[in-house]
Amino acid sequence: MTETCNLTENEFSPFLLILTCIIIGSECTIGIITNGFIVAINTAEWMQTKAVSTSGKILLFLSVSRIALQSFIILEIIFSSTLPYFYNEEIVYDTFKGSFMFLNYCGLWFAAWLSVFYFVKIADFSYPLFLKLKWRISGWMPWLLWLSVFISLGTCVFFFKNVYTVHCNNYVPVPSSNSTKKKVSTETNVTNLAVLFQIGIFIPLIMFILTATLLIVSLRRHTRHMSSNATGYRDPSMEAHLGAIKATSYFLILYIFNSVALFLYMSNIFDISSFWSILCKAIMAAYPAGHSILLIRDNPGLRRAWKRLQARVHPYRVDSMTHM
Repeated sequence: MTETCNLTENEFSPFLLILTCIIIGSECTIGIITNGFIVAINTAEWMQTKAVSTSGKILLFLSVSRIALQSFIILEIIFSSTLPYFYNEEIVYDTFKGSFMFLNYCGLWFAAWLSVFYFVKIADFSYPLFLKLKWRISGWMPWLLWLSVFISLGTCVFFFKNVYTVHCNNYVPVPSSNSTKKKVSTETNVTNLAVLFQIGIFIPLIMFILTATLLIVSLRRHTRHMSSNATGYRDPSMEAHLGAIKATSYFLILYIFNSVALFLYMSNIFDISSFWSILCKAIMAAYPAGHSILLIRDNPGLRRAWKRLQARVHPYRVDSMTHM
């Protein structure tokens, strides 16, 4: 089964091209800023205390991979829109797609490990295996993170070799003219792509869905128990549990949406200038930014650091405006 996507020199209208660049560029910029903030906070903690918490290590790996990914998305947009013939050269195209998939796989693995860690530390189960995992998870996590990097590299090798697409350069006549123009045809074997895609994403996807679902079940069970024993006053602990349920649900929805958008984008099912192709790109750019914003909002340490940063920036902005 194959799908074909045709790329021509004037495939994008100028307005659509500018609008796409603005939307995706804005999402990537927000993602780079938020993830840069997470990296800066955890790096500062590392320099001050000579140690980083387990969740901090996961966030550090996750944020660095997302900064690289969103910087790469911006770079790909620049090359594909301003230098389409260079971008569609086989070695350049394969390098971009392989690197893109490597960074996506790393981010999906790190997000899955973050979900696993939160589940193990927060969920309330009494099974012996779970209790052993709760005790050992912090020591295992650095090795698991580096293992994820090598697994991601191994599973994206096929995308560097581009075994699922064939590029054909054709010259077609231009109406009302004796000249011709170059037309690049990209044919995708969707079956091969699905197999390769599932090799890289199946395990982290199942890990994320399973741990996030079990965490939601555990939190809901604990919340119902707390609600039955409530005295009528607002319980901060119960509100925190409800907030954790909402945050985990948002993470789960974002993760699944991003995985689907990534597969559709790589399959070339939609024309490159179509609404659905642009929507897939927008979702892939929005996921790292949106997830990171939720992480800052729901992590007490990051939230306090963000408020301190706002408190320092706000007086500076006020002073600058008064001297204008």
